[in-house]
Amino acid sequence: MMRILTTGDVRMAPGISAEAGPILADLGAKRPLVVVDPVVHKLGLADKMLSGLRDAGMTAQIFSAFSPDPTDAEAMDAVQIARSVDADCVVGIGGGSAMDVAKAVALLSVQTDSLRALSVPRIVDLPALPVLCVPTTAGTGSEVTRAAVITDATTHEKLLLLGSSLQPKVALLDVELTLSCPYRVTVDSGLDALSHALEALVNRNATPYSDGLATQAMQLIGKSLETAARVPGDHAARSDMLLGACLAGMAVSHTSTALIHGMSRPIGAAFHVPHGMSNAMLMPLVTEWSAVSAPQAYGRAAKAMGLAEDPAALIDALKSLNARLEVPSLESLGISPEAFRAAIPEMARQAIASGTPSNNLRRADEAQISDLYLTFLKNDAIP
Repeated sequence: MMRILTTGDVRMAPGISAEAGPILADLGAKRPLVVVDPVVHKLGLADKMLSGLRDAGMTAQIFSAFSPDPTDAEAMDAVQIARSVDADCVVGIGGGSAMDVAKAVALLSVQTDSLRALSVPRIVDLPALPVLCVPTTAGTGSEVTRAAVITDATTHEKLLLLGSSLQPKVALLDVELTLSCPYRVTVDSGLDALSHALEALVNRNATPYSDGLATQAMQLIGKSLETAARVPGDHAARSDMLLGACLAGMAVSHTSTALIHGMSRPIGAAFHVPHGMSNAMLMPLVTEWSAVSAPQAYGRAAKAMGLAEDPAALIDALKSLNARLEVPSLESLGISPEAFRAAIPEMARQAIASGTPSNNLRRADEAQISDLYLTFLKNDAIP
């Protein structure tokens, strides 16, 4: 059976974030909890949107006390605030962390189960507050996905929330908010978006519909990522990236992610590596390992990036892209081989527990994932 999942209302235009107030009013909302990335808040990037909320007669409560890898404890702090002000909607403005917190809070404010109890393997199709998302990076696509990732503060495991409860009602794509995005954030978030498009395209759950979204996303990201990183004021490249990340998010909402993400989340949890960065670090190796079992699918992915329809061309391009965009090594991040090797058993367990490796065209069990981590470590040591 092919299932087509529709997204919320997606609007894209320069300055569109200032229209959040009237859009929420049309939904009947009056008391938004606004989850703002701390840096975005400090830089004033949310000011026009917040002004628009006030002009629409809304009383907005701001929450920005969360970390780059937001925890369940931080999310529950926001839930308590939402309940105390009787919030009737949640706005998320920032990167994936802010939007994921917003979506989790919208669910947890209504439900009584714990975040862990609501996480995968459970699929949550339960009532939640309506969510409006405004991305300030072109990366996670969280503004259109049915997922959120929150870290367990006690175990440091990244928990995946998945289901229609996490689907934002509205996404506002405002390229003006991405123009000041720093080089490293642009690169890491852009490679995250590329990994979403790739994993949607080479996925056991892929459909003609998701393939169309993923292919278009790979084309946009492939042609514009480096320009957006090196010429931050280039509106065309930034717009391509913002739309590409959104389309990749739509695609991966249909398919879920696969082995790259399954292995990436535990690295982020154990060593606090930014999510997009760890995806980028793993992407060439996991692609090379997986393409052995599905050369035609990976050939199509290569073609989507404007390359020869050959898995080898894709693998070489990913390695070259990482080198040009200075994707770091474990060593340069201060992660010792001994610490990484010691973490492998738990990381492999967490990867399998996430469920996403089973979507990979070449399936990997826990032992194979452990071996891949070891190969990754070995390759990292090669100059």
